[in-house]
Amino acid sequence: MKVLEGKTALITGASKGIGRAIAQKFADMGANVAFTYLSSVEKGQALENELSQNGAKVKGFRSDASDFKQAEQLVEDVVKEFGKLDILVNNAGITRDGLLMRMTEENWDAVINTNLKSVFNLTKAATKHMMRAKTGSIINITSVVGIKGNAGQANYAASKAGIIGFTKSVALELGSRNIRSNAIAPGFIETEMTGELDAAVVEGWKQAIPLKRAGSGEDIANCAVFLASDQSAYITGQVLQVDGGMLT
Repeated sequence: MKVLEGKTALITGASKGIGRAIAQKFADMGANVAFTYLSSVEKGQALENELSQNGAKVKGFRSDASDFKQAEQLVEDVVKEFGKLDILVNNAGITRDGLLMRMTEENWDAVINTNLKSVFNLTKAATKHMMRAKTGSIINITSVVGIKGNAGQANYAASKAGIIGFTKSVALELGSRNIRSNAIAPGFIETEMTGELDAAVVEGWKQAIPLKRAGSGEDIANCAVFLASDQSAYITGQVLQVDGGMLT
């Protein structure tokens, strides 16, 4: 059963990692998929080719989600290309880790702009179309770090905590228009980035997780499919932790 059949989704930052997994799963579930990339041009183009060959209607857009004007134009381009926008997944994100006493203003601003301001930019642009249609699902990718904090990631934790407050506020504002707003808080997820970490450190983290393993991009994508589909029609304003029990 393709639970996203006939729906159009926009996913930011989908050239790799969690965003890529969501784009792949959405296409598998029957959705038309628009996605963004910025620096990873070759990976973005490769994803478009891959998903298109599998029969899905897919288009990648090179766009900076942290830029308000670019975000507005992106949404207009997606609606022009696909005719509508049913699902928005705000996934674009970066890290610039460092202890607060050494953190530069530039590293603070870069993370806040890419991780948090981008969510405002895309949501504001997308909801204009969703309000006309009186339907929509907004899915924001936050993090367990936004719930519990993490030493050396004050900027990242602040951005992800901000996403949670934003998600709940949007749910309250737009629920009467049948627009749902939820967040996913991944725990330790294996991606290209984690593959560069020391194996012993990674194994130590896994053993501290009740399910004794790291999560995969597919674990997050499965949750995103649920929140994007009509199966979650009565769920809004929630943060679903996909963390193997890490914060339990």
